[in-house]
Amino acid sequence: MAASYSLADLKSRMQKSINSLRDELAGLRTGRASASLLEPVTVEAYGSRMPLNQVATVTVPEPRMLSVQVWDRQMANAVEKAIRDSGLGLNPMGEGQVIRVPLPELNEERRRDLTKVAHNYAEQARVAVRHIRRDGMDILKKAEKDGDMSQDDARVQADLVQKATDAAVAEIDGVLVTKEQEIMQV
Repeated sequence: MAASYSLADLKSRMQKSINSLRDELAGLRTGRASASLLEPVTVEAYGSRMPLNQVATVTVPEPRMLSVQVWDRQMANAVEKAIRDSGLGLNPMGEGQVIRVPLPELNEERRRDLTKVAHNYAEQARVAVRHIRRDGMDILKKAEKDGDMSQDDARVQADLVQKATDAAVAEIDGVLVTKEQEIMQV
């Protein structure tokens, strides 16, 4: 066999797609504070662009407030500017080394837009899982054709790959439903 077949490897790759979806969905603003909301923010620090989490600690002191504790007092203004310019629609307020970031209330239209974005992320994850399924099926077909695996074994393994795919897609759907409920909560 040129490419080796491993159901565990396929399941692991599918799980990575699901984890990637969870990370993308965590970045969607839901009206409730989440430290992961500021993960995409990069700060101009020490002559280069750095992720916010490398120059400060982000905490959630209240349901609708983020607190950013900057480690180097001189970086506070740069961090505040980076959050303001991030395109997340946030207006940080600096208080020395601590920057408070209140989360504004989401209106109904914005909530609907966010659910559409969440659906797009979920569809991308489903497509990734289907590609992984196709890769596994191709390996099985080639192994069967080359005589490395019997037709019965290939059929059994194909059923297992399909069951793993169905389970992964069901998990993606569950993650999406949870995120939709979080977004639409008033």
